[in-house]
Amino acid sequence: MKKLLRYLKEYKLQSVLAPLFKLLEACFELFVPIIVAAIIDNGIKGDGGTSYIIYSTLILVALGVVGLISAVSAQYFAARAAVGFSKGLRHDLFKKMQSLSYADIDGLGTGKMITRMTSDVNQIQSGVNLVLRLFMRSPFIVFGAMIMAFVINPPSGVIFVITIAVLCVIVFGIMLISIPLYRKVQGNLDKVTVSTRETLTGSRVIRAFCKEEDEIANYDKRNTELTKSQLFVGRISALMNPLTYAIINVGIIALLHTGALQIKAGNLSQGQVVALYNYMTQILVELIKLANLIITVTKSFACAGRINQVLDMQPSLISGGGEAASSSHFIEFKSVSVNYGNAGDNALTDISFTVEKGQTIGIIGGTGAGKTTLVNTVPHFYDVSQGEVLINGCNVNSIGDEKLRDMCGVVPQRAVLFKGTIRENLQWGKSGATDGEIFKALETAQAVEVVNGKEKGLDELVAQGGKNFSGGQRQRLTIARALVKKSEILILDDSASALDYATDAKLRKSLKKLDYSPTVFIVSQRTSSIKHADKIIVLDAGKMVGYGTHDELIKTCDIYREIHFSQVDEKKEAANG
Repeated sequence: MKKLLRYLKEYKLQSVLAPLFKLLEACFELFVPIIVAAIIDNGIKGDGGTSYIIYSTLILVALGVVGLISAVSAQYFAARAAVGFSKGLRHDLFKKMQSLSYADIDGLGTGKMITRMTSDVNQIQSGVNLVLRLFMRSPFIVFGAMIMAFVINPPSGVIFVITIAVLCVIVFGIMLISIPLYRKVQGNLDKVTVSTRETLTGSRVIRAFCKEEDEIANYDKRNTELTKSQLFVGRISALMNPLTYAIINVGIIALLHTGALQIKAGNLSQGQVVALYNYMTQILVELIKLANLIITVTKSFACAGRINQVLDMQPSLISGGGEAASSSHFIEFKSVSVNYGNAGDNALTDISFTVEKGQTIGIIGGTGAGKTTLVNTVPHFYDVSQGEVLINGCNVNSIGDEKLRDMCGVVPQRAVLFKGTIRENLQWGKSGATDGEIFKALETAQAVEVVNGKEKGLDELVAQGGKNFSGGQRQRLTIARALVKKSEILILDDSASALDYATDAKLRKSLKKLDYSPTVFIVSQRTSSIKHADKIIVLDAGKMVGYGTHDELIKTCDIYREIHFSQVDEKKEAANG
């Protein structure tokens, strides 16, 4: 939690004023029992009469009004500091998540990141708010009441000391037990969040396979685990109030017994006994507040630990600045191997090839062969475990991710559009791109008809995830988004899988006609999509088993030949060839 306190630096004034106003309110509150005692001893029993009672009552009202103003002021400053704290924390947490590599995000899990960004931050915000308002006020009232008790009657003050000592043991004991349990609760909440996200994202698949009951059972299991852990820690935390009440009531009984003896001995007045009783009641109220505060702070500490895990993560990508050097090859893979999180088998093993500027490279292979992994090493989404990926003779690690990715236009396997207009989505490729530039990219991506078919054209709204477009339309729009950028390197990662053969052929022809001649990587399951590429890489179980043109691979690579003739008729191919 200490590491996170830096987010309060911008709110030092509010962080100081909030507890100060609370202390001011507490000071006025501590005067109330003394005035009540004076009303009883001097106004009711003494010679002060009605005028004294009215005068003292007006003082009580004034104290109440000033206390209310102080409380409202404290709440305002505490809330402002807590919200500002959470704003800064969320900003840095999101920035950290954005800096993580694909491998880091895969290891951490989307569900856990969502829980940390929402539930955990909200819990810490509540903790900061309560601490600023109550952390100084409650102990001040408790120990202030004890000191006032000693001022009124030292023997009664001893009862306050014993009562407070026992209460502190109980309160802090429960807190120490609860902290690890609340951490477990948040871990179970992660599982429920993951389950919920998977169910909502894959609702169509679940219904298609009639797996609703299985998913409900899976969710119920995880939710039951969360419920059990919450109930367990809740029962422990629930001991706080009854134990506190029991001890305070025992203290009140001892206080009244001692007070009665002191009155009989003439050492205490009736008003002073009432004041001592009020002080004991104040301690009860404040300790209940303190107990609730500690429960919230306990949760906050658990959440802070989980957030610090993310903030302390070092991105696994090795990055640095550096200028590209001249080279005889534009892109070169030198004995590249990639391993995901120290997994047993490499995703890629000993991959070596060269690419010249303006060339088109096709990549094909079976499912899990490592096609996506290979192209993701070019924009440095993943680090290589062994070997080097060079662009213009410079290792991608030393180019700098921002500069490197500015050179690349990437169309991932899953076509993702964001909520907004078509224009706003396409301008992700180039901020401020004109409609002319956008339509030129749409024409190349065979997506002009998609835009023209919409009533508002480029101003047509895109639903979250592009759900109001078909799979093929989303793919063409994401290709257009990458083309708007006019990058030196264009990576199409199986991005035409939803397109028919005719549209796919038109797309490839249009890419060949681009005036800025990008170097194109095409990952595909179709040999028809890559047969006209300058070079084709055939992958199998992470190894390069073929490299050459379509005609060369038909003769020399069994795997490529098998893939190709599983998609076309061998006799027709021979007749056409």
